[in-house]
Amino acid sequence: MRIEPLTCAIGAELIDVNLADAAKDDALFAEIRAALLKHRVLFLRDQDISRADHVAFARRFGELEDHPVVGSDPDNPGLVRIYKSPDQPNDRYENSWHSDATWREAPQFGAVLRCVECPPVGGDTMWANMVLAYEKLPETVKQQIEGLRARHSIEASFGAAMPIEKRLALKAQFPDAEHPVVRTHPETGEKVLFVNGFTTHFTNYHTPARVRYGQDHTQGSAALLQYLLSQAMIPEYQVRWRWKPNSVAIWDNRSTQHYAVMDYPPCHRKMERAGIVGDKPY
Repeated sequence: MRIEPLTCAIGAELIDVNLADAAKDDALFAEIRAALLKHRVLFLRDQDISRADHVAFARRFGELEDHPVVGSDPDNPGLVRIYKSPDQPNDRYENSWHSDATWREAPQFGAVLRCVECPPVGGDTMWANMVLAYEKLPETVKQQIEGLRARHSIEASFGAAMPIEKRLALKAQFPDAEHPVVRTHPETGEKVLFVNGFTTHFTNYHTPARVRYGQDHTQGSAALLQYLLSQAMIPEYQVRWRWKPNSVAIWDNRSTQHYAVMDYPPCHRKMERAGIVGDKPY
């Protein structure tokens, strides 16, 4: 297996490796996992593997989870089908900088995403290194956000377009989660900027150290959150991947955000993702 970095900040391509083999080879899998921690997102071409092989490889990282809104393959639980076609309305969820499922108390560890069908051009996906995004923040901002916590909501994202009864039922099933604004990566110990498109507001901003008058909270918290969200948009923190059929991306959801570029209508785009159960951020 060869590892070729794609940018200075994030991303590497794995060459001369088959994920069906890696699912059965402990030493090879250990190499891939170590590369994932180093590069945060890994890419492979020409992975003509079965859905069962896809799921078997992803399960080497941990148990898989279904998505409550997006459909899964009935024969392979945990393999979420992200299928787009010209006759579907734009659902507006992928084309936003986000980490998957941070509305859960325990967001995903990561995911293995395989391209089944893609447009001839367009439909790329971008990833951002949120360890680097935190590292490069001004020290004054690091001090300001130390100890801050924030809410993450499925109701305000996937639930927003639902009838109110369904939206409230979704929130009852998945109450808004609260996470630290700066989480610690459980394997590397790195600090990670951990707000994204599912984040709605800070929960403990209104303290004497930050707020002199109520207006400080009204303006200051919203402006600070927008500033932090904008860090994922800095190109120097990013890598961009052009899909082909049987291409695969494996990413660490704990230290990255991603954005699926929706510039391909009226074409088909069919992706299958195995999301891996994670743990509670701290």
